[in-house]
Amino acid sequence: MRTRNDTPTTSTTAAPSRRLTALPTYVFAWLDELKAEARARGANLLDLGIGNPDQPTPPAIVDAIARAYADPRTHGYPPFRGMARFLGAVTNFMKSRFGVALDAEREVLCTSGGKEGIAHLVMAFADEDSIALVPSIHYPVHGRAAPLVGAQVELLPISPQNGYLPDLDAIPASVARKARLLMLNYPHNPTGAVASLGFYEEAVAFCARYGIVLVSDLAYSEITFDGYIAPSVLEVPGAAEVAVEFHSLSKSFNMAGSRIGFAAGNAELIDALYGVRTNMGYGTPAAIQEGGAFALDHVREFARPVAKRYEQRRDVVVEGFRALGWEVNPPAATMFVWLRVPTGFDSQGWSRHLIDRAGVVVTPGNAFGPGGEGFFRVSLVAEADVMGEAFTRMRDAGVRFARD
Repeated sequence: MRTRNDTPTTSTTAAPSRRLTALPTYVFAWLDELKAEARARGANLLDLGIGNPDQPTPPAIVDAIARAYADPRTHGYPPFRGMARFLGAVTNFMKSRFGVALDAEREVLCTSGGKEGIAHLVMAFADEDSIALVPSIHYPVHGRAAPLVGAQVELLPISPQNGYLPDLDAIPASVARKARLLMLNYPHNPTGAVASLGFYEEAVAFCARYGIVLVSDLAYSEITFDGYIAPSVLEVPGAAEVAVEFHSLSKSFNMAGSRIGFAAGNAELIDALYGVRTNMGYGTPAAIQEGGAFALDHVREFARPVAKRYEQRRDVVVEGFRALGWEVNPPAATMFVWLRVPTGFDSQGWSRHLIDRAGVVVTPGNAFGPGGEGFFRVSLVAEADVMGEAFTRMRDAGVRFARD
């Protein structure tokens, strides 16, 4: 045993695994450090970086959670698959919203948010001999979960020129035959791009041809604008054979801190997800599931005002950047606006420049994979007047879009 005065010359603690240390730098951690440094210098930052909802969970949902937690029967471990009340609300939502009929006992599973569920599904299917197909711009867990279990990631190029949709026909057959998973996320974080039902039909056919699990992350299904309605991949005939879709209540109901979502789709794939979940933990707290069920039962009442607020903020951001020289196509969905960095900057350099010059925080595009280099993301997480202040600061700091 060491005494207080002993000074070890070498560490005897095991090093982290190569799978962890080989991951690229987590840019969000870099951004947190940059913000901390700026605040230590006395900076007053307007943070439009992380996509964390700034509004509270609707009081009626909070009341439903509180009522449920007052019942001692909710204080024990919840069922692994989810409470019957929540699973029933999910099937009703999927039927009324997408016209998709699901078996609540076999084709639905409650998750503690979408991110955890996606990571667990990747664990269920990826290993050292497999490939995960991931768009070159992606929400981090889509590209990071597979390497953590030893799988290879094959990046599929996406860009403004192809509407941020991967060209599935361009994937070599030799790659497709080794692929276990295809990760899709539309409406898309970070770009705001959307996919048609026709694209999903192509994706289902591709996955059926090669025996690939199609993972659809539909976290932003209800945050859509200008009359656009996001489809579900499960609307496609044959999708029930190859697909699992993940939904999150974090954004549509301002429930990010409650950590609740669900997976829906092929029963055998859901069983595999269930298998990982039973080995890794228990379930989402029963009282939170009651609140989630109440939210889904009243989706129109709660989700549309949230979407409308984001739409108003989107319009402020679009007009603000246009006034500073950017060409901006308003996104049809999500709580983000995706923009090119000016000439002379890379993504992280531009984020640092905005913090230093204007006290405005945005997320560098390379946080979302190598395809995001040269872009940045603005999160619509502040009221319109705060957004307006951000543009006043940028204008006063001489921020303009410089073209090549």
